[in-house]
Order: sequence, then structure tokens, then C-alpha cells
Amino acid sequence: MELDKDNANPTILNPSDLPSRRSEATVRRRDDGAAGLFDDLIPRYNYLSDPFDEPTSASDSDDDTREDIDEQEIYDLISTICDPEHPLSLGSLSVVNLPDIHILPPSSPLSSISTVVVEITPTITHCSLATVIGLGVRVRLEQALPPRFRVDVRIKKGTHSTDEQVNKQLGDKERVAAALENGTLMGVLRKMLATCE
Repeated sequence: MELDKDNANPTILNPSDLPSRRSEATVRRRDDGAAGLFDDLIPRYNYLSDPFDEPTSASDSDDDTREDIDEQEIYDLISTICDPEHPLSLGSLSVVNLPDIHILPPSSPLSSISTVVVEITPTITHCSLATVIGLGVRVRLEQALPPRFRVDVRIKKGTHSTDEQVNKQLGDKERVAAALENGTLMGVLRKMLATCE
């Protein structure tokens, strides 16, 4: 299925310019200043201590601990989604941007459900695949986040000619469920999400 390209020349950002915590964690410096690319492949052994005496981390012993999730982590989850028209990520095309991601606290003290709000910016105002992109972002977050998060994906106001209609479709649980039963659409979504890490 070859898609007609609405925007043949989108603005493309260099992936190294995108905000990410991954670059900090993946490249570490050794004492001699060199990058230890293979350092994590070889386990570090300390033969002077008994491995069974090592204290377990809090995450190993306490399954009820809530891991804090912030906007940067949400961005890292969705920025690598591939655009359905271009062989580029949504982060590279500035379809998803870190300032457009918000985590809202629970609406009442009795609730533990937080809301993740992601506003997407289509590359052009008449993008025919804006709903598909929003659906891809929603599916990715619903698969990756714990159940204590509700996902709200919408088109950023004023960036699409039919943003209200697209937002209504993305916010309707029945329409989203019906769309996810469509085999052709699921094929497109699988291709989009195949690039996610």
C-alpha cells in the first residue's frame, strides 16, 4: 500500500538535537577518559566479597514501589515512532515535542490515575494521516505505561484544519477500539511502532 505524500519536503531535525536522557546513560566515561563501549558486556566481579551478602535494591524487594515517570520519559517512548508517510521518526519531524507533553495529577484524592496529555503537531495543516499518527502515539503509550496512567492524545490547537474533528475521534474510546479492529490500519500501526526501542 503506497501512500500519497501530502508533505514531500517536511522540516527534519537531526536526531542528536532531540531531547533525550538516553545519550547520557549510554555513553559513560572511564577513569582514563575513554568511552567504555563494551563495559556493560563484561560483568564486574569483586572476588573479596560474597555475592550473596550484597543487599538487594529497593526495586527488587518492593513490588509496590511506584516508579516516577516524567515528560522526558514519555517523549523517549514516542519520539522514535516512525511517520507513516516518511521514513523518519515523529521526533525528527517535530510532530511530538517535549513542551507539548504534560502529566496531570489524579483529579481527586481518592483516585490514583494520572493523565498523560500529548499534543501532536502535524507537519502540514491538512495532513490526512493526523488521526493515524495520534492513534499510533496512543497505542504506544497504552502498551508501555502502567495502568495508573490514562492517555489523552490530541492535535495541538490551530495546527490542523480539522483539529476538533480529529480530537473527537482520538478521544472516543469506541471509535479507537473499532479502529484497532481494522486489519489494514493495524498493519500501518505495526510499521510505525516497529522502530520503537
